[in-house]
Amino acid sequence: MNIEKSYAERLDKEDELKTFREEFYLGKDTIYFDGNSLGLLSKRAEQSVSKLMASWKEYGIDGWTEGAHPWYYLSEELGNLTAPLIGAEADEVIVTGSTTTNLHQLVATFFQSEGKRTKILADELNFPSDIYALKSQLALKGLDPDKHLIQVKSNDGNTLETNDIVRAMTDDVAIIILPSVLYRSGQLLNIRTLTKEAHARGILIGFDLCHSIGSIPHELSECGVDFAFWCTYKHLNGGPGSVGGLYVNKRHFGKHPGLAGWFSSAKDKQFDMEHTLSPASTAGAYQIGTPHVLSIAPLIGSLEMFEEAGIDRVREKSLRLTAYLMELIKAELSDYGFALANPQDEISRGGHVFLLHPEAARICKALKANGVIPDFRNPNGIRLAPVALYNTFTEVWEMVARLKKIMDEKSYKEYENKRGVIA
Repeated sequence: MNIEKSYAERLDKEDELKTFREEFYLGKDTIYFDGNSLGLLSKRAEQSVSKLMASWKEYGIDGWTEGAHPWYYLSEELGNLTAPLIGAEADEVIVTGSTTTNLHQLVATFFQSEGKRTKILADELNFPSDIYALKSQLALKGLDPDKHLIQVKSNDGNTLETNDIVRAMTDDVAIIILPSVLYRSGQLLNIRTLTKEAHARGILIGFDLCHSIGSIPHELSECGVDFAFWCTYKHLNGGPGSVGGLYVNKRHFGKHPGLAGWFSSAKDKQFDMEHTLSPASTAGAYQIGTPHVLSIAPLIGSLEMFEEAGIDRVREKSLRLTAYLMELIKAELSDYGFALANPQDEISRGGHVFLLHPEAARICKALKANGVIPDFRNPNGIRLAPVALYNTFTEVWEMVARLKKIMDEKSYKEYENKRGVIA
């Protein structure tokens, strides 16, 4: 293991994606390793917002059909740019709503409580908002969430075993909702195997891609995944509150949306103003309301960059960054009480590293005070996400050096070991 800074600098010189770093607004003397919570602003995203503001200024209401990016078709245009990132066909993807809104729509559409199949299968490590939505959907159908929501248990509190999930696919399960990547540990689940096993038992399966889209390539259509949903403000760098997205496998096209709305309509029928919905024949049917044009705008520039970079190259660099980070942690921080809690093999490792330490909250505060932006996860987790488009190997080296200094000097003890309002 080469722990010299010069080695990191050489890796940066050889990096095929290094020019994309220039596209982003980077804090002075700051190492930003929180892109799996909120990605940084890019110059292209900023320009895209300005362009759509200008189209509103120039065209007024005619901006829905005029200009470089007509608003009426914008969700479909960006769905087309998103599709290669998840291995889908263009008409299977739509940029719309938010993570939770889209989850509600998809469960309302595909969860049919029939016969003995009255249960939803999830896991105990998923992000809380997904569980809130699933419990709400069960309650709306008159089912007791405590009895009809099954959550697969974790053996170690950080990861899930594929076999445990498969064993939970009992004949009373109607639908499965799982994260592609666990938000804490960064574990990448085996989507292909889980989908195959679910379908062999007559169960529909969908995935939350919030912590994988833009970091990891997927083959959703090839794997036969029924549906998926995601946010766009993490690895996709769409900005705080940016519009989310969803995927529906084309074999389900024609299924009436569970939550019908104005933009569920077929584009050529929408303004006939009929009181009977004629749904779009694509994933567009699962939109609900009018696109949030100014919140969708940053994705135009951001997704253009992903088209140029290629998701496979992004994944390759991401794996190298996280591997290098783990190697340095083992070499430099092994005596300070840290434990790596993320999967270390490439097949099941997502886009971030998850460190455990009893003093995690105050260590994160000390890192911020020393120009490193990490992400604390209660009660004792530190997420570090070196992002392929704008982080460097030298930053990885420098972050570990700063963390080692903090531990040597015990400067973290200056802070309370308690999370802030937002961790």
